[in-house]
Amino acid sequence: MKLEKILDRLSSIEKNSFIKVIDTLISKSKDKSKEVEKILVPVNKGLKSVDSLNISKIFELMSDEFMEYVQCEFQEVNSQLDIFLDIIIRDGNCIMRQDWFSRLYESEIKNLKSKIKSLEGDFENEKSELSQDRKRDYRIYKACLSTAFFNDVANNREAKITSDELSIVLTLVKELGLSQEEVKLINYSILPVKKMEILDVINNLKNIGIIFYSKKENTLFIADEMVRLLRKVRKKEVADKFYRRTLKLLREPEINTIAKKHNIDRKLTHFKKIEGVINAGISFSDLLQFDLYKEGITLTEKKKALNELCEKGLQIPNLRGSTLQEKIESLIHYFEAVEKDEKVGISIDGYDKLLTELHQSLPALNKKLKEHFELQDEFVLEAEFLLDYNIKPRDILDLLEKSDIEKFKKDNGVKLRGDDILNILEHYKDVENIYLENYEHVGYRNYNQLKENGIQIRESELGVKFEELTKIIFQGLGFNVDEKFRQELNTQKDLMDILINLGNGEVIIVECKTSKESGYNKFSTVSRQLKSYQNVALKNNLRIVKILLVAPEFSDDFVTDCEMDVDMNLSLLTASTLRVIYETFKNSKYQMFPHVLFRDVVINQERIVKALSK
Repeated sequence: MKLEKILDRLSSIEKNSFIKVIDTLISKSKDKSKEVEKILVPVNKGLKSVDSLNISKIFELMSDEFMEYVQCEFQEVNSQLDIFLDIIIRDGNCIMRQDWFSRLYESEIKNLKSKIKSLEGDFENEKSELSQDRKRDYRIYKACLSTAFFNDVANNREAKITSDELSIVLTLVKELGLSQEEVKLINYSILPVKKMEILDVINNLKNIGIIFYSKKENTLFIADEMVRLLRKVRKKEVADKFYRRTLKLLREPEINTIAKKHNIDRKLTHFKKIEGVINAGISFSDLLQFDLYKEGITLTEKKKALNELCEKGLQIPNLRGSTLQEKIESLIHYFEAVEKDEKVGISIDGYDKLLTELHQSLPALNKKLKEHFELQDEFVLEAEFLLDYNIKPRDILDLLEKSDIEKFKKDNGVKLRGDDILNILEHYKDVENIYLENYEHVGYRNYNQLKENGIQIRESELGVKFEELTKIIFQGLGFNVDEKFRQELNTQKDLMDILINLGNGEVIIVECKTSKESGYNKFSTVSRQLKSYQNVALKNNLRIVKILLVAPEFSDDFVTDCEMDVDMNLSLLTASTLRVIYETFKNSKYQMFPHVLFRDVVINQERIVKALSK
């Protein structure tokens, strides 16, 4: 669930700890405080009073400082912060009731103790599968960590790991190629883990600012943005679902090579070994750079293998970067972009239909999802519910075994040839809805993201598609988008995009502009166009109620020029604002959108949403 949505749901008291932390970080950062002021000044409010959207923007701005602040919390060795973060950042754990969180914590402690015992047994057993080199790595790390912790006790001081010691320890972890799970097991073999009171845990996490806790709902909320940040703190470069998607494309010998290096039981099934690799917290970049290859493989061969994995397996063509490391970083950035994107890949209705038919074909899937994503609710196969947990259709399909996919395809008439998962997603698309969900991407001419979201369109067609979608939205707002009248008015030179006929000789003229740039800034060009359209309408004795210019966004200079214009009744409407207005309107009491609300120079989304929600 997005931070903005969580903040809207909570009381001011429940948000207070988080805002206090952000406020403190802002006060310590001179550079960022100026940028924060730019967000706060227009709304003329302090941080505590500002709306959820702007708090989300400020958190994004302060994310580096927040991450550094959380990392400092690891100096408190008894905090068990690594255990809690590992629970929180797992897919499906962003919303948890208190009793469920308590159960997961107890299970984590139990598993941790069992694994420590097993590791210590392997360490002592000369016949264990743990290699001598790996034992040496463990021994070095354990000795260094033990010294860092117990040297304070020897000097009659409170035992803690200083920031300097922590930085050295983290460097050691990286150079020894230890996974986060290996590190955790060794850490708690030195300092035995003790179960803490769950309310103390919740209060501590809340005071640090990484969770929200609603007493009324008895529920913990962790924002999607926070999960991504905490994942970086735990050195997990990609979400588990993307890690799984990548690992499923590897051959059995490659998975075994990884398992052997990181002390994962190679006798497990292929699927369980993959889950073991994910749960071990093995660095994604290290895995692609070192772990999955046999000894003696050349750098060129590694590059070739990675390119094939991305292009043929993940279907990501032209991965950027000349070096292996650059290519891996590009892949990580690609997955980050996919995760941040709110689009589902198919329409919400299509997602619901997919889940319904999955349940019919594979009755055990509900239980499997509950267990895999550690979900507390009894029935979880509902699109809106899963999207709150940031679980998308592709994430569900990635969990299915080959035999289940084959059965599902046959049961539901899905195309058999080609990529199974892409065929299933294609089968459940609702073309109009999915285009509307990607309206802003069309406006930005974001061809790659549209392709990732399952939309096949030529780049040259994006301008026309943006215009078509804008018409659909205005029709959805109850307006009479009068194509016949528009064609009658248009001349060979003056071609309006959209004409809304309000009746009684009144019209609204709408112009649509796509732009790859970060802000549409061609005011002089577009103003000449719009004035020509205005003249055409006036010559036909029409009263122009409003001229709307719809674009992905507008530059500051463009807005200023618009404000200075005295010849037109022009308002600027961003694509994102128009879509939010459309979604809000669908749930409002109005049959037709009250066009008098189009009164600002730059249409104010918040004001219109409030007006429609009354």
